[in-house]
Amino acid sequence: MNLFDLSDRSVIVTGAGRGIGRALALGLAQAGANLVICARSRSELESLANQVEQMGRKALVAVTDIRQRDQVDGMVQAALAQYGCIDILVNNVGIALPQPAEQITEEAWDEVVDTNLKGTFFVSQAVARAMISRRRGVIINLASELAFVALPGYACYSATKAGIVMLTRALAAEWARYGIRVNAVAPAAVQTEANSVLATEDDRAQALARLPIGRFGSVQDMVGAVIYLASDAASYVLGETIMVDGGRVII
Repeated sequence: MNLFDLSDRSVIVTGAGRGIGRALALGLAQAGANLVICARSRSELESLANQVEQMGRKALVAVTDIRQRDQVDGMVQAALAQYGCIDILVNNVGIALPQPAEQITEEAWDEVVDTNLKGTFFVSQAVARAMISRRRGVIINLASELAFVALPGYACYSATKAGIVMLTRALAAEWARYGIRVNAVAPAAVQTEANSVLATEDDRAQALARLPIGRFGSVQDMVGAVIYLASDAASYVLGETIMVDGGRVII
């Protein structure tokens, strides 16, 4: 029996258009899942959907701003109409607007908090309502190394990611009775277009010096942990945050 088989399970991946989200969507499809792929850019999602369908899996494109609850509800209803149920949710959407703490504006604070923390909660809530009736489901949140270690310029981002770690534990404790498993994955120094921590040569040198493994992570490094948490192999894992960080937080 293949504990990691996700054949015919329906999976929502938010922030699927690029970077880690896109890699996770493709990895989940390779494991057998059918997808609902969400982002704000239709062109990126349609390109991804074509790749997924070429693998023999289904992909429903759902252009969604997770900060807007009506759009979240619409996405969930579309997923249920397409597949009849939602087995797995991957909350991947996240943004960082790095600024010195004394310069953070209220607008920047609200944008990061609304996207990373509020958005993660309300997508989870909307999906959990559908999962509760079936008494089964999996929710996987994307946290960050910066939930555990500090980096100047990232006070707001770090606060939201630390919030996601505790939100993961709180939801796991509350929804376990419905058969819903909630866990998280915390990446570090992953090379993507959006990673401002690695924007310059000096930034990259400093970040690399903090990694015992001696290399930056790739988006593919995140796939295995998410598939594990999504699968029956993790059926007794609850409220955990798996560090996929090259050893960043051990030194």
